[in-house]
Amino acid sequence: MSNSTGRRIPSLDGIRAISILMVLYGHLSGTRHFPVSNPGGYGRWFGDVAHLGVLVFFVISGFLITSLLMSEHEMTGTISLKRFYLRRALRIFPAFYVYVLVLVIAALLGVVHLTSQDFAFALTFGFNYSPSHPWQLGHLWSLSIEEQFYLLWPLMLVALRERRALIVAIVAIFTSALLRAAIRAWVLHAGPQVLISKMTIFPAMFDYLATGCALAMLRPWLLTQTWYLRLTASRWLLLTVPVVVLLNRVGGDPVVILLGSPVTNVCLALLVESSTRHTGALAGRFLNWRPVVFLGTLSYSLYLWQEVFLDRGSDTWVNAFPQSLVFAFLAALASYFLIERPFVRLRRRLRRDAGLPPRVQGIAGEDWTVFEEAVPTEIPRHR
Repeated sequence: MSNSTGRRIPSLDGIRAISILMVLYGHLSGTRHFPVSNPGGYGRWFGDVAHLGVLVFFVISGFLITSLLMSEHEMTGTISLKRFYLRRALRIFPAFYVYVLVLVIAALLGVVHLTSQDFAFALTFGFNYSPSHPWQLGHLWSLSIEEQFYLLWPLMLVALRERRALIVAIVAIFTSALLRAAIRAWVLHAGPQVLISKMTIFPAMFDYLATGCALAMLRPWLLTQTWYLRLTASRWLLLTVPVVVLLNRVGGDPVVILLGSPVTNVCLALLVESSTRHTGALAGRFLNWRPVVFLGTLSYSLYLWQEVFLDRGSDTWVNAFPQSLVFAFLAALASYFLIERPFVRLRRRLRRDAGLPPRVQGIAGEDWTVFEEAVPTEIPRHR
């Protein structure tokens, strides 16, 4: 078993890199000059790849946020909701609101068609409840779910304590799948846009985040179980990848949603566990390769800005492949270096000013969102 070194959990940046590449591929499909000209073409083989990439983000996010909150409680005897919400605000809000501001200016200039209602849902992180999903803002449904998770889960963990919160997470893994299956069965006749707005409500998507939460809370016990250690070290675990892809491919059927979603969640959790503990394997070496790690670090800004350029509904030169991908990366690099990194330094300064012990500073400050920069060693519109 490999041990973590430095301040990062091994392989997680690499998993984020794979996930953002899935989002990019899904959104590039159907854009001008991209080899996959029919966005439904790849679906015949893999399903909605972009959406699957976001589900991986959700599982990791639930795992890391819960791990960090539990570590803080173990080391300090409490969980500071004030510090948690401040860290989340400094991590998410600056780059996000700059992105929205640019779109407001573009809308005023007539470059894009977005309504005041669209911006209201975006600015309040309620886009997963929006009845419409314009392309430039549609991907914010997933970030809205993340923000709702950040708001509710720490409160639940503090109020219910770990054992009851674990029960809630396990129940959510099954009830959310049941709700999605019911929505799919009941409103399929209403059309795809109506269906999207119903399928992305928080109760219908919480199971993926809850899977990560449950993994974090069960992990201390699981790591004492011989069967679990053998399973997560086995090469046969690679078979979970085609299982996840197959379930994603046929995932539109209500029965598959009901029965397959828990299987998908368990498979993703096992892959996360295995990849973070076995970095010497071929997959582990790839996930920790420096270019892949940097891509994972860039994933939040890249996720925000790719939607502007990877627009299959546009015939402009800017939105044609390959320059569309180049522009998306340039915008992400600008966002990361000019906005994200300065606020990361501000967060570190606030930690030092708070006078926290060194270990607690690491736990409390270097936390991870769907697209985070670094984590302590202890512990995307997709259609």
